[in-house]
This record gives sequence, structure tokens and C-alpha cells, in this order.
Amino acid sequence: MSTPIQIDVISDVICPWCFLGKRRLDKALQQLSGITPEVIFRPFFLDPTIPSEGMDRGAYMEGKFGAERLKTIHDPLIAAGKEGGVPYQFDKITRTPNTLAAHRLLRWALIEGKQLQVAEALFMAYWSQGQDVGDYATLAEIAGNCGMSGLKVQSDLATDKDSEAVLKEMAVAQQMGVTGVPTFIIGRKFGVVGAQAVDVLVNAITKAAST
Repeated sequence: MSTPIQIDVISDVICPWCFLGKRRLDKALQQLSGITPEVIFRPFFLDPTIPSEGMDRGAYMEGKFGAERLKTIHDPLIAAGKEGGVPYQFDKITRTPNTLAAHRLLRWALIEGKQLQVAEALFMAYWSQGQDVGDYATLAEIAGNCGMSGLKVQSDLATDKDSEAVLKEMAVAQQMGVTGVPTFIIGRKFGVVGAQAVDVLVNAITKAAST
């Protein structure tokens, strides 16, 4: 008999380590035996100061890290991405978006049973294709490609639907003490912070399922 276990992934679409963490979790889930995981993506804002319209990526990164540090800041991610099968294409990214709309889409995708597909598509769209995942039309297209109604998503995004619910859920994460992402809450018992190695995730999930 398989043991069900819930894995809450607190993350943000514009967090490169969250993409790596997601891919490592995918690999960890493939190694589980006798465990049925339910993965749910929860919202977090990597930078809550980003305006609703987003920002120019170059200006944002230089303002945050400085021109000199930018020369090598992506090197660890590129190396980890090659090892973990994450196709980062940093040169294609021109915008740093506000991700409230993306988190709203993920919330709706969860209701429709398509959240894992949408999460993967959002990460790929931003980190590999350089798409603006704060743009409503882009999000609607992603939703449509994942089997949701793109027209309904675009219509709903034009309203404030579930904006407050996303903000409240993010506040809960902060109250729990989450300050960095990705954070994996496994079986509501254990927390694993960061894009940890596959075996670390396997061990944590196995331990949570057996207690």
C-alpha cells in the first residue's frame, strides 16, 4: 500500500534556484517507492519591490548586484544547470517581471489539476525562452498550452481575482519563517531549504512518509 504525502514547494518563477530545485524534486520523485506524493506550488515574491509593470532586466540586475559582480554571478547556476538538466538562457531575458499574475495562474492551475505542467511551463518560458511571465497574454498562452482556457485566464487576470488570496498565502510563508526559496515543506513535518541535491530530497521525503 502506497503512503500519500504532501510536498509544498514555496517558490517564485523568477528565482533561478527554484527552477533547479523543481527539476531536482522531479528526479527525487522518480526514485520514491511506496510513496504517492502530492506536490503543490505555493507563492513567494523573490523581490516584492518589483513594480507591477516589471523592470528592465539589465537595469534591475545592475542596480541590485553592480556591474562588476554581474560578470560572474550566473556561473554557479550555469554549472549546476548543466549538471541538473536546467536549460538556462540568461542572455534571452530582457524583463524582470512582477510575479503576482503568475502566482494567480498557478493557483487556478492547481484547482484544475494542471499545476505541475503550468509550473514547468512558466520556468521554461522565463529561464529558457526569455518570455515576460508578467504579461497577461503570455500567461494566457502558457495556460492554453497546458490544457486550460487561455481566454478565461486572460479575462480573469484583467481583474483582481485571487490577488488578495495569493498575498495572504505568501504572508503565511513569511510567518512560518520562510526567507529564502525554494523551500520544501514535506508532509507538514520537515522543511528543506534551497535547491538541495536529489538524494537529500529523497531522504527527507522517505523520512516524512515513515513517521
